[in-house]
Amino acid sequence: MNAREQPVATRSPLRGHVRPLDGRAATPAPAGKYDRSVHTRLARFAWGVLAYNIAVILWGAYVRASGSGAGCGSHWPFCNGEVLPRSPGVATMIEFSHRATSGLALLAVVALLVWTLRATRAGHPARGGAWTSLFFILTEAALGAGLVLFRLVADNATMARALFMAAHLMNTFILVACLTLTAYWLSGGAPVKVRGAGWRGGAVALGLAALILTGISGAVAALGDTLFPAGSLAEALSNDLSPTSHLLIRLRVLHPAIAIGTGLLIAFGAPRLQRGDVDTSGRLARAAAALAALQLAVGIANVILLAPIWMQLVHLLVADALWIACVLLSARVLGTDRVVRAAAAA
Repeated sequence: MNAREQPVATRSPLRGHVRPLDGRAATPAPAGKYDRSVHTRLARFAWGVLAYNIAVILWGAYVRASGSGAGCGSHWPFCNGEVLPRSPGVATMIEFSHRATSGLALLAVVALLVWTLRATRAGHPARGGAWTSLFFILTEAALGAGLVLFRLVADNATMARALFMAAHLMNTFILVACLTLTAYWLSGGAPVKVRGAGWRGGAVALGLAALILTGISGAVAALGDTLFPAGSLAEALSNDLSPTSHLLIRLRVLHPAIAIGTGLLIAFGAPRLQRGDVDTSGRLARAAAALAALQLAVGIANVILLAPIWMQLVHLLVADALWIACVLLSARVLGTDRVVRAAAAA
């Protein structure tokens, strides 16, 4: 390990003491001090695992948008009853590659958990983040398997598929949040404590819940766009408002309304969450507000262009970036060091 990879401080065997890297005697830490040692290489790996999972999520969206979800038939975990498909078609290759990359994502999360347990001591918040990341990537796999085994793929236009998609999206958001927090804590971020946060705690809960609701409505709308593509914007709007249209088509109109409300909430609310201290909370708040504005613009373009696959992927990528920014902002605002930072600012 070179000098750049070393943490800013190391813990001495004496609990509650910090030993500087220059070899000076350990000095007592404040009472109740939590471990915020920066594990540089592990933190980089954690951010890498998060980035890889985002790529897998985008590829999964491509599987749905391209209608390739039935490429391996109703078999899971095998593809058409085979470990490696022979003479596969395009849809089979797309679906099989998604399963393979998802399996690698699971192994990456397992590696992150093992490394975190070995590198951190008991009580470090990243341990809880890594454990919950493993749990939710397993439930992510279970939901994906359910879509295949219950044949809720390809041209299936039932409400059961829409409900599965909603649950899948919510689980994905929670998984991304867990991976984000794990990387944040391994990078030296403070643990989160809601009690005593005042109105900011309620504001954070409202903002995150609104984002999840927006994501769920977006997943259902994207499913409607895939199953019932329109030839023109006028036709799409007419179908959305027609009482005789399929329910998935009529539900599409809800997403823009929910998205606009959530976008305005984040754009104007995020900057008010930051505290008076000059730190990353201000930058995160501005990033969240900017991404919310960008997402609204991308959403409008998606509607005008009749939701081509590439634009759906861009829309989802910006949504994931906005979610990550809001999770990081929430962690910063609700960090257990907020009292110290507020006092320093005063």
